[in-house]
Amino acid sequence: MTDTLSAPHALAPEIEPVPQKLKRSIGVVGGTLLTLSCVTPASTLFVVVPDLFSGVGTYAALTIAIGSLLCIGVAFCYSELGTLIPSAGGEYAIVSTLAGRLAGWLVFVLSLLVVLIVPPVIAMGTADYLAPLVHIPAPIAGAGVMLLATLAGLLDLRANAWITGIFLVLEVVAAGVVAVLGFAHSQRGVGALVHGQVATEGGGHSLVTGALVVSGLAIALFVTQGFSTAVYLSEELENPRKNVARTVLATLAISTAVILVPVIAITLGAGDLQTLTGGDISGMIAAWSNSAVGTFISLCVALAIINAGIVMVIQNSRVLFASARDKAWPEPVNNALSRLGRFGSPWVATLVVGVPGAALCFVNLDTLYGVTGVSVTGMYLLVAVAALFSRKGAHREVAAWRMPLWPVVPVLLIGVMAYILYMQDPEYLKWTGGITAVATLYWAFYLRPRQDTRWLVSIPEDEQV
Repeated sequence: MTDTLSAPHALAPEIEPVPQKLKRSIGVVGGTLLTLSCVTPASTLFVVVPDLFSGVGTYAALTIAIGSLLCIGVAFCYSELGTLIPSAGGEYAIVSTLAGRLAGWLVFVLSLLVVLIVPPVIAMGTADYLAPLVHIPAPIAGAGVMLLATLAGLLDLRANAWITGIFLVLEVVAAGVVAVLGFAHSQRGVGALVHGQVATEGGGHSLVTGALVVSGLAIALFVTQGFSTAVYLSEELENPRKNVARTVLATLAISTAVILVPVIAITLGAGDLQTLTGGDISGMIAAWSNSAVGTFISLCVALAIINAGIVMVIQNSRVLFASARDKAWPEPVNNALSRLGRFGSPWVATLVVGVPGAALCFVNLDTLYGVTGVSVTGMYLLVAVAALFSRKGAHREVAAWRMPLWPVVPVLLIGVMAYILYMQDPEYLKWTGGITAVATLYWAFYLRPRQDTRWLVSIPEDEQV
């Protein structure tokens, strides 16, 4: 129980050689650009949201709105915990320090599932939006995007902030055009947004139940999930005590607006319920506009997906880098993953994220979507648990951004996230649970017996108070 409920060993003892630190090179603007690019509103809109339309129909906007409200509480937790414990390890460093090393290890496993699955899932969407120019099979297009993102991830982080910033402008423009076209071709009134209907086979329709909305919240949480990237970048943000919270909250607000407004427009502008449920957004755009506009939007979305791949590889490589620095693996693996290249990026960790991601593009997507939704929800639940410990003992006096309504916010989040997990498809729960069980065995037989030399979660020395 000690390993689970307290954290006497959470901070690494002073050992040699001193763990390498990532350099602070970006401010709140650069951090926001990178974090927004990880949310990648346009690619989320065109790749992930169609699955939500197929499940909850005209309730898609309502489901995303509810998910975004829940994410405000999650963002409060991330803002406080990310400034309290600024580490490239993100959630796992936070949870390990506050709630114990086993809990931190389980969060790491969940985050590793997300960081390995999400980039190829998004990347495969490129093929559909390159279609106006060239037809490429989705797995091949996705693998190409992952390899390109891996090369970009080897560069300096400041350079990537500018690259992703340019792409971000294009994808926001694309989302804005979709919103204008949808509203201009409205087929139904705003009342449709609060009367849930979804098309059925044979041309009929059925009402959307509350249970379907709750089940869809796992995807809705996934829609804006990237705001947590600010915590992963906290070790590279200047003045993290202020800029982490600013970046997290600003990113959530902007990304929610950029995604939700076009979803409302699409719901109102779809020609019929069958078209909306089908989720063929590119087809709707073609029906609303001429071919030139449709081609422009498609290319913007393709660039947005490439942009997302770059940022996700950057984020995910930092997670692996931090896990190696914190001695999560056998020593040869730790040494390799913690190496920094000439640009200050963890180049081995970047390759380990990017190359397998390219291979995952050839795997069936249905289960991957389900496992990702369960993993994100479980990760948020454990972060909320850690937030309950953020003002106890020595952490009470640490200078950090503090959320309002503590501890009400984390307690409510724990209850809501647990209920969302309960409502998920048993198949996805079994897959995620099985992977978590294997990870627990690794903890029990390898990490825990070596607790003095393994899984020594560290906070960068110059950030400890």
